[in-house]
Amino acid sequence: MEAHVNKQIQTKCDTEYDRLCRVILCQPKFMAIEEAINEVQKKYETEDINQHRAMKQHAEFEKLLKEHGVDVIKLPASPEYPEQVFTRDIGFTIGETVFVAELATDIRKGEETFLEDWLTAQSIPYQVTTSRVEGGDVIVDRDTVYIGISSRTSEEAVKQLEQKLSGYDIKKIPFNEKYLHLDCVFNIVSPNKALIFPPAFDPETVKELAASYELIEVNEEEQFTMGTNVLSIGNGKVFSLSQNKEINAALQQHGFNVIEIDFSEIIKSGGSFRCCSMPVERK
Repeated sequence: MEAHVNKQIQTKCDTEYDRLCRVILCQPKFMAIEEAINEVQKKYETEDINQHRAMKQHAEFEKLLKEHGVDVIKLPASPEYPEQVFTRDIGFTIGETVFVAELATDIRKGEETFLEDWLTAQSIPYQVTTSRVEGGDVIVDRDTVYIGISSRTSEEAVKQLEQKLSGYDIKKIPFNEKYLHLDCVFNIVSPNKALIFPPAFDPETVKELAASYELIEVNEEEQFTMGTNVLSIGNGKVFSLSQNKEINAALQQHGFNVIEIDFSEIIKSGGSFRCCSMPVERK
């Protein structure tokens, strides 16, 4: 197993933007569009994924994470699971608790066992979710947890999380499920700023989010290339797709240090930097 072993591993994630200390990745060694399960994949279904290019882009992502002081854990890739690169969905950390997700689509069911194996090997306790929930729909900010209601995350799953997270304010966020996950249309990048693609929500939801954050809007073209799906690593630094010029410029104008990477091969499957990373520890 490739996963890094560290007997001192701590689990803690209170926000999406505190300093990222430890993160779980999985190389896109067997990445492919075997079954188009989102709108982006439908566009690239006949073209499919160039695995060599995807591996090269992912390796650059890993290298830069390490250069910025992030401890990278790599789960083993399996030819059975062509979408393992999207580790965000298999689990999520809220406070000091790690949750292992119940994945919604058959093509992805089973990916979570690699995470469970690693957690068990590290003697890290975890809770298993039920009733369909994926980490791309879960966004945490201190004592508030935003959960997208989608084809991947059910109302019943939210009810169960409410029982397990009694100290948190759980906010259900409905959105147009053709956009797959909440983090494909909304992402909190600082205590008072968030990225958003407004057409994915009803006006009342946008108004509610605007009451808590200064919303930086992503246009339709850059939403398709995962403009909201940046990864914050702390101290105002965010990983973002180099081709998304408008949102990168907007982030820079708001004082962020944008680390631009070509992730164009990986986003063909409908996810970007946030989707490809499962934070275990931030502080």
